[in-house]
Amino acid sequence: MDDYAILVVEDNPDDQILTMRALRSASRTNPIIMLEDGQEALDFLFGTDTCERSEQVESVGVVLLDFKLPRVSGLDVLRRIRSSPTTDWLPVVMVTSSDEPQELREAYRLGANSFVTKQIDYSKFSEQMSLLARYWLTVNKLPVMGASRSFQKGGAGE
Repeated sequence: MDDYAILVVEDNPDDQILTMRALRSASRTNPIIMLEDGQEALDFLFGTDTCERSEQVESVGVVLLDFKLPRVSGLDVLRRIRSSPTTDWLPVVMVTSSDEPQELREAYRLGANSFVTKQIDYSKFSEQMSLLARYWLTVNKLPVMGASRSFQKGGAGE
C-alpha cells in the first residue's frame, strides 16, 4: 500500500479500538489518524482561528467518517469537506451502525463515496475494514494532493 494515511473519525471508544486493530492488521505501514468528534475533524482538516490545519491533511488517502458524531455530525463534516476546494476530492466513507435508507440517501446526496454499515461480529468487521483499506489505499487512484475535483475536471478540457 502507498503511505497514505487513513483518517478515522469515530466517537465510540470500543469502535475506535476495534477499528484501529482491524486497520492495523490490514495495513501495518499506513498511518492511522483517529479523531473523536466532528469538530475535531473540522479543526484537523481546516484549522481554526487560532490554529492552522494539520500538515497531515496532505497525507490522508481516505476518511472513514462515523455518521453520528458529537458536536458536529458526520453529515455536516462531509458537507464541509465537499464545499472546500482543498478537500472536495478526498474520498469519504460513511461508517455507521445504522441501516436507515434516509441516512444512506442523504450521505450520497452530500457526496459520500461509500456508505458502510458496521458489522457486529468482529471477524466480519475486521474483514470489512481490511477491504476498505485495501480498496481506498491501493486500488483507488487519488488526484494530486491538494488538487480539487473541480479543478481536475476543468483542467482536463471538460
